Amino acid sequence: MHSVQRVVASGERPPLTPALSGDELARWYWTLAELTGLARQLGVPRGGGKAQLTERLRAVLDGKPLPAVTAAGRRSPAARQLSAPVDGTTVIPEGQRCSQVLREFFHRAIGPGFHFDAAMRGYIAKNPGRTLHEAVAHWHATRAAGARPQEIGAQFEFNRFLRAWHTAHPAGTRQEALAAWQAHRAAPRPLPHPCSGR
Repeated sequence: MHSVQRVVASGERPPLTPALSGDELARWYWTLAELTGLARQLGVPRGGGKAQLTERLRAVLDGKPLPAVTAAGRRSPAARQLSAPVDGTTVIPEGQRCSQVLREFFHRAIGPGFHFDAAMRGYIAKNPGRTLHEAVAHWHATRAAGARPQEIGAQFEFNRFLRAWHTAHPAGTRQEALAAWQAHRAAPRPLPHPCSGR
């Protein structure tokens, strides 16, 4: 424990061990693989994404009860996925993922500019029973919104950082952005305010 406190006091990133406090865990950037390794070591459930895993680890490290698992944190049983061949009359089944089969269909139906953006991922996830022809119509109807920059989820910290960095440094190179990212992730975050409830 003293070695962890000494590293923390010096401003260097501590090793990811069960000796950390929940606040100290939150002060540093950790990859999902690193957090998953600590969760295995502590016997903490690993599902639900990086943010939920971090909250569970913080609770365990601080000796608190695990937070309730939300519906988003539960893995649903594997749903049957569409397989080729598909066409415009094919119905989207419950639990269908944005698979390679769908990508190939949409490339044929829409053209090489097709990509799974938030609007299309949401449509596939939330519209079982609709046809792929209806999904193509949705793609065309959402192009104005799809062309605008979309909010990047908090779990994609690297992508959020790169977007903000390139906005602030429009002439910057990828190598400069990656170096800035390395410096960012190696630096501690401010400790949470005691009244913030985490």
